[in-house]
Amino acid sequence: MPEVSFVYITICFGVACLGVNRKFGFWGYFFGSLLLTPLIGIILVVSSDKIKEPSNTQN
Repeated sequence: MPEVSFVYITICFGVACLGVNRKFGFWGYFFGSLLLTPLIGIILVVSSDKIKEPSNTQN
C-alpha cells in the first residue's frame, strides 16, 4: 500500500511541476491534485491562465 501512496504523490508532484508558471503556482496545483485527483489537477492546469510577465517599460 505505501507504493500506491508514493506513486499518487509523485503524479501529483508532476502535475504541480506543470503548473509552476500558471495562475495558482506549484503549491496550489499540488494540493489541488492531492485533494481532488491528479486527473482533475491536469484539467485545472490546462484550463488556467499563464502568469503574465511584468513589463519593464519605464515612463
